[in-house]
Amino acid sequence: MTTRIARRFAASVALAALGLATPALAQDKTVKIGVLNDMSSLYADIGGPNSVAAVKMAVEDSGLVAKGWKIDVVSGDHQNKPDIGVNIARQWIDNDKVDVISDTPNSGVALAVTNLVKEKNIVHLNSGAATADLTGKACTPNTISFTYDTYMLANGTGKALTKAGGDSWFFLTADYAFGHALERDTAAVVKANDGKVLGAVKHPLNTSDFSSFLLQAQSSKAKVIGLANAGGDTTNSIKQASEFGIVAGGQKLAALLLFINDVHALGLKTAQGLTFTESFYWDLNDNTRAWSKRFAKVSPKGSMPSMTVAGLYAGVLHYLKAMEALGGNPHDGAKVVAKMKELPTDDPLFGKGPLRADGRRLIPAYLFEVKKPEESKGPWDYYKLIATISAEDAAKPLEASECPLVKK
Repeated sequence: MTTRIARRFAASVALAALGLATPALAQDKTVKIGVLNDMSSLYADIGGPNSVAAVKMAVEDSGLVAKGWKIDVVSGDHQNKPDIGVNIARQWIDNDKVDVISDTPNSGVALAVTNLVKEKNIVHLNSGAATADLTGKACTPNTISFTYDTYMLANGTGKALTKAGGDSWFFLTADYAFGHALERDTAAVVKANDGKVLGAVKHPLNTSDFSSFLLQAQSSKAKVIGLANAGGDTTNSIKQASEFGIVAGGQKLAALLLFINDVHALGLKTAQGLTFTESFYWDLNDNTRAWSKRFAKVSPKGSMPSMTVAGLYAGVLHYLKAMEALGGNPHDGAKVVAKMKELPTDDPLFGKGPLRADGRRLIPAYLFEVKKPEESKGPWDYYKLIATISAEDAAKPLEASECPLVKK
């Protein structure tokens, strides 16, 4: 009899403890954010340590630390290799209990990481990777793409240059997922606007010698040479194209993905006249100016923010807003992303805009041209606005989406 009573008492205590544990878990106010990017190679100036600084700004500006939350930020260098990126991500998730992996420039790394994130049910907050497949055929309930994609770039720069008379193209393409996607999406836009693609050549990532590739592009006689690459590859190909006299010879270079850091590295004398598409520029309005000047003070490189750095800040800010709305960290990535899609986005850099079912944030894009040296009024005054592309036109229509999350 005594044994039976003891068992009942023990069971009652266990149930009571379980009942107490559930709300305690719901109120877990700890978050760990991993910033995974290129810290040392051709994309380091675009993000690298600057991305970490932007994430820390977002944590501070969220106000959650002052409300008792504990938020840690860790960073890792994926070296532009998917296997290294996945290994870092796996260690973070399994050993360090990271809740969200952010930034992920290099589409090959991002596509590999997004599969792991889904498997482990955390959050993938992409700002750096350009491939539109992350919100297309490779979309998951755990991934958000906040800043731009290859569809936006193609429908900005590709369409504008083709309609302006650049109706024959040759592509110089980085030989991995990002370059392939950018060439694919831009070629589709060129053809849809009555242009022709005369050829393409693939180059290794982070190559130093573009001479043979540029000679092929030059000999094609295409009116436009589309640079489907980024970062150091873009700046090196532009510098070497100048040495070959390609633009002087009448062909136009299309920098399909250009960042302010690239223009800074090239200098206005070399970069002047380049047309390109971005979703952010530090000098766009009062809000972007105020935030960017704050950022420049904490930037390890002392630079203005790139588009991806700005998008990372806005994305992390919205992620933390969702965490607060949930009342704590549920340690359920799909649940957090669902809350992010439910809440309206509103930040000082991109304003308001929905997060769609496919994980794509709708924001406007802008067609810019690099100023001539005499047009610049001071440091980092590099762009002039040519056209604004509506948020709806900058993103692939949902009815054309290959994302399995989209109901048609």
